[in-house]
Amino acid sequence: MAGVDDSLPLPRAMRVVEVGMRDGLQAVRATIPTKDKLRLVESILASGITEVEVASFAHPKVLPQLADAEALLAVVPREPGVRYRGLVPNARGARRALDAGVNEIVALTCTDPDVTMINQRRTHPQMWDELDEILESSGDTPVTVAIVMSFFAYGTGIVSPERLDAFVKRIVDAGASSIYVADSAGLADPQQVYRAVRRIKTAYPDLAVGVHLHTRGGFALANTLAALQAGVDWVEGAFCGLGGDLWLPGDVDVLGNTPTEDLAAMLQYMGIATGIDLNRYGETVALASSLTGSPAFGHFTRGGARTEMENIVWSEILAQPGKEIPSTSE
Repeated sequence: MAGVDDSLPLPRAMRVVEVGMRDGLQAVRATIPTKDKLRLVESILASGITEVEVASFAHPKVLPQLADAEALLAVVPREPGVRYRGLVPNARGARRALDAGVNEIVALTCTDPDVTMINQRRTHPQMWDELDEILESSGDTPVTVAIVMSFFAYGTGIVSPERLDAFVKRIVDAGASSIYVADSAGLADPQQVYRAVRRIKTAYPDLAVGVHLHTRGGFALANTLAALQAGVDWVEGAFCGLGGDLWLPGDVDVLGNTPTEDLAAMLQYMGIATGIDLNRYGETVALASSLTGSPAFGHFTRGGARTEMENIVWSEILAQPGKEIPSTSE
């Protein structure tokens, strides 16, 4: 019908934060040399991504793969507009991150007390005390507070909206101006994600809200779309779809983050500007795969881009061994 806007309600542009350097590499058993991590960072920046979660400041004995956080931050390119985030599990980690020169701190909270104890060796009261200290001591360095297990917790099940909302209120009351909700188990559904982001944005219009989504349930891109429609401020992904905790049950290819390559392709195809060059980011995926020894779990690099499929020549395809199509005519 003429004059009817039949398009999805979506933003014109979206921030994409690359978390492969932290959440991705922590799931790789091998330790990648700092010089090769620098190559990855340079490739990420060359693709047009300007926000990179580059390191974790957990104790090196806990995450030896990321023990070179300070060394890496000492050599990464400091270009205008580029922001490096560091994830911190506690106040000691925050002090290390500040000394290393991060542009932003990501402080951890978690809705589930058992997971909090496993990940941070803290009770919930201790976790809140640490968060207060991090926010008070961060100075001019922005702090984003992550809410791990925002939608579903291992060993517990679905996280109620009331529990998530109580966490958001506690974080805002502590003085945070930026949070992200994390589907750490990868078992959230689009309705959950949409409703959560809408509730938070309605209750706190000035609060910046991002989403960090894992792929176990196969809903990561659907959940991304729900978050976009709900008014999210940024979305996160990792090269090759790497990430998660290797000690959890499930095949490694379903434990990771939303592949940044799939995320960027979906946004581009829908006309949402990200500043990412898909071809250049494909080079990042290839580099990450070669350095980690991990296959790329995303669809974009394995299945091909629209332009590749648009430019196929049938005679060339059918001439390949094993590609002959049997005739159905009698």
